[in-house]
Amino acid sequence: MRKGDFSELAVFIAVAEEGSFTRAAAKLGLSQSALSYAVRMLEDRLGLRLISRTTRSLSLTDVGERLLNSLRPAFDHIDSEIAQLTALRDKPVGTIRITTFRHAARMVLWPALVKLLPEYPDISVEINVSEGLTDIVAGRFDAGIRLGEQVQKDMVAVRVSPDIRMAVVGSPSYFANRKIPETPRDLNDHNCVSYRQTTGGGLYAWEFEKDGVELEVKVNGPLVLNDNEMLETAALDGLGLAYTFESQISRHVAEGRLVRVLEDWCPPFSGYHLYYPSRRQHTRAFLLLVDALRHKG
Repeated sequence: MRKGDFSELAVFIAVAEEGSFTRAAAKLGLSQSALSYAVRMLEDRLGLRLISRTTRSLSLTDVGERLLNSLRPAFDHIDSEIAQLTALRDKPVGTIRITTFRHAARMVLWPALVKLLPEYPDISVEINVSEGLTDIVAGRFDAGIRLGEQVQKDMVAVRVSPDIRMAVVGSPSYFANRKIPETPRDLNDHNCVSYRQTTGGGLYAWEFEKDGVELEVKVNGPLVLNDNEMLETAALDGLGLAYTFESQISRHVAEGRLVRVLEDWCPPFSGYHLYYPSRRQHTRAFLLLVDALRHKG
């Protein structure tokens, strides 16, 4: 059956149930002439008369009664399914797929999920942890979380964290026989743990700024890692200086396990943003997660 035939069948059911073209037209929001034409086209296609018409009334033929009895359960089922799907639009239910990297997952996403998921048991979240930049459309993700400067311009971006600062840290044992660096250039005299970027594969140059002066330092050292948490471990074990997120090492600094240096060269910058395509329709579950993540500061 062709796609257009289904609308003709729906018109036939409405006319048959209402017993009037006038009432059926009002119910469907169509003109009487449009309904009459649709029924006539259906009859011509089937080669059968379905409705007997007079100037004052109409009635179904035997064939029309048979067709109505066979169509009504099927269309009732379709109406029921559509109603249930429409209800899902407003009910917080379903799976949300998000890609982000480890620090954002731990510091931003996880605290929100701890509060959200127990309250809405029909919502499930799949987290893809990747240190590289991910095309969320190609990867069929609902959203991603990245630093604001990494979000593409054609995406909707929602701020989900305060500003972020980086920190240069080393263990007390590392500094036992070494001078504290006073400027980023002094890092050339230190063992630094390098970070290899997943996207592009190059070694990350440490970024600094003070009084309008910006510096990028390509550090050297005996260890190269591609995992941010391993940078923290390397610094704690005295293997060298690490350049990592302030929030990740603040507890170690406060408790004396790490020493922070060059703090005045590490200003705050734009924090994490949730991003997603603007053209996509979103479920209530997704909107609840966006609200739970939204930075309120």
